[in-house]
Amino acid sequence: MIVIDGEQFKIDVVSVKRSADFLDKYAERLANGHLRRELIGVYFNYKLQFGPGLDRKEYARLWDKLTEPVEFHEVTVPDEDGDYTFTAYFSNVGDELLRKKAEKNYWKNLTANFIAQKPART
Repeated sequence: MIVIDGEQFKIDVVSVKRSADFLDKYAERLANGHLRRELIGVYFNYKLQFGPGLDRKEYARLWDKLTEPVEFHEVTVPDEDGDYTFTAYFSNVGDELLRKKAEKNYWKNLTANFIAQKPART
């Protein structure tokens, strides 16, 4: 289960990949080989894969939310301590056609990247 902007979506989350990305204000290699850097913080970003769209209306509702043209969303994703809530934007949203039956399309392998707006750790 995933929550975006306070809305629950009843689509199975089948895979969660988490990364801790270190973002620098600057990083510079000196002539002596040493690195100077100013770390802004550590950003927790997620890549989620969702189950197939057997409930076509719920799947379409999630697709619409993930492709909504707004800058940021409040999201809650599964985490080792239960759930993790943060502000993020979505990127690389995609899926593939599972089958077409009786003029209805069923989709699978919906994935989306959730990119944090601000660092989780500074």
